[in-house]
Amino acid sequence: MGDVLLEVSGLKKSFGGVAALWDGRFRLERGSVHALCGGNGAGKSTFLTIVMGIQQRDAGTIRRNGREVHFASPGEALENGISIIEQELSPVPAMTVAENIFLGREPLRAFGRVDFRSMNARAKELLDQLGFDIPPTALMMDLSVAKLQLVEIAKALSYDAEVIIMDEPTSALGESEADHLFAAIRRLKAQGKGVIYVSHRLSEIFDIADSYTVFRDGAYVADGAIGDVGKGDLIRMIVGRPLTEEFVKENRPTDEIALAVSGIDGRNGVRDVSFEARRGEILAFYGLMGSGRTEIFERLFGLSAHRAGTVRLDGEDLRVRAPADAIAKGLAFVTEDRKESGLVLLASVRNNLCMASLPALSRGVNMSVAAEKRAAQRMIDLFGVKTSGDQLEVSGLSGGNQQKVVLGKWFMTDPKVLLLDEPTRGVDVGAKREIYRIMSDFAAAGGTVLMISSETDEVLGMADRVIVMKDGRIAGELSRAAMTAEELVHLAA
Repeated sequence: MGDVLLEVSGLKKSFGGVAALWDGRFRLERGSVHALCGGNGAGKSTFLTIVMGIQQRDAGTIRRNGREVHFASPGEALENGISIIEQELSPVPAMTVAENIFLGREPLRAFGRVDFRSMNARAKELLDQLGFDIPPTALMMDLSVAKLQLVEIAKALSYDAEVIIMDEPTSALGESEADHLFAAIRRLKAQGKGVIYVSHRLSEIFDIADSYTVFRDGAYVADGAIGDVGKGDLIRMIVGRPLTEEFVKENRPTDEIALAVSGIDGRNGVRDVSFEARRGEILAFYGLMGSGRTEIFERLFGLSAHRAGTVRLDGEDLRVRAPADAIAKGLAFVTEDRKESGLVLLASVRNNLCMASLPALSRGVNMSVAAEKRAAQRMIDLFGVKTSGDQLEVSGLSGGNQQKVVLGKWFMTDPKVLLLDEPTRGVDVGAKREIYRIMSDFAAAGGTVLMISSETDEVLGMADRVIVMKDGRIAGELSRAAMTAEELVHLAA
């Protein structure tokens, strides 16, 4: 048992009589990375929250180094050498990076005063070791989602735990930043620590994991060595059926220019960006963290000030001062963080679906409840949103279904151009395929899709063309025939 850091068997948990987990099993060995795989709603998050003491189990056993344990709180889990990098980030925005990393564990001077110099120095040392280029004195509110993710990773590793749970740690990261994380994981393995790795990016699992366990519908399905299983077999175990293709692409670009962008600037050093997007086309934007991809979309959608350049839609000047102008002209923007800026989590599925189309659903100054119900149900049916009803709080949906609600909200505005920033972030392979179908069908019907993606496989699978960004400028453009993973990385670096 000395080589087994964590062993879980027969774990059960129900909410309101509905079983979220009814047979959770897992075994983590010392010096290994064990991938916990499963679709949205498979029970992975419930399993992890029980292991961390965030929720209490209904049944089952958890053994740490061979000894049965019961954690009443995350603090007790930390005291027993288990830390977690959570999928949902929880920074304190008005505090610095160093203050967030050492929150509640600040080094103290005389009379209980915080030793900020020591804390900043320790934070910088940790960030440098991980290869994360983030100033320890920067305010969290000023950081991008990707950098917030890196700080969360640094915080979890700062506990020097023996078992580290990583729940979608690269969901907001580009491949370069992910490489820094993987190097850190390999160092942890060499130190004899164990990592529970959760990711919907199967390429990462085959790159970093030694073994796997699959959950489906709240129960253990299978486990084994990652070297003994193929990608197709793992997908079949996760979704319960074979997927004939991972990507769904049936659109064909036309020669008609839908969007013409010339010499625009944006925030954070984005400058002199020009490109054209055609009807029926899926145009991808690829680049490292901070390369300027999101800033371009924010500029087009009226979320940053107009500085320079022109934008034309269907041959007419597009003057956008605010998102309402962009929506009225036929633009829709699915942001990279659905829970922070794409959804109102405590509002219902219906309210979230309809919030971008309120004028069209109103009768004078009053909302038409009947029209709202019909419109919401149409989107639920169109996108196959799995929900018990349109009045369910959207926070109660799985990640894939939440993303479908965000897409449905914008499709209700009848857009001409879809701006998709990391559209499949944090969703499982089955939901990804459905989102790819939505993108392909929209483009095939004459729409134009602009997609930001940090996944080379996704770009290669779905894009008709790709624009590679570097340091706020366009570093290159590749046709579908010329795209390779090596060329994308070469241009981005």
